[in-house]
Amino acid sequence: MASAGPTLRQRAVALLARREHSRAELARKLARFAQDPAEIEPVLDELARRRLLSDERFAEARAQSLGARFGAARLEHELRTRGVDAAAIARVTAAARASEIDRARAAWRKRFGGRAPASAAERAKQARFLQGRGFSFEAIRRVVGGTGDGELD
Repeated sequence: MASAGPTLRQRAVALLARREHSRAELARKLARFAQDPAEIEPVLDELARRRLLSDERFAEARAQSLGARFGAARLEHELRTRGVDAAAIARVTAAARASEIDRARAAWRKRFGGRAPASAAERAKQARFLQGRGFSFEAIRRVVGGTGDGELD
């Protein structure tokens, strides 16, 4: 008799071997393969107990990969949509907020070559770019600024 295929635990471990997943994200992926939705939670509990599954670790990895390009607000939104708990989000975004101006400046320089806006329309364009990336209004004001040199610091 042929094997029925990988177990939920084996599928979960294989997914976690590729990259970190949030608990909610992994549950959603495993739901396709579960005979009964109730069998998913014990698998996730076991993986968390064995420290193979961690929302905190997922949040840190996601912040690391998105941190250079996006602001704390965008990072927070991304983590919330992936089902990460509020406490883990707060810890990760606190660190992101601490370096937000520097990261906004780096994204601005990469996109606009460090060229100060020559007009109000250009300043608005640059501010919209940074706003779309989830940077705070304070970071945007400090980077795009109103002094004509593109930086207030």
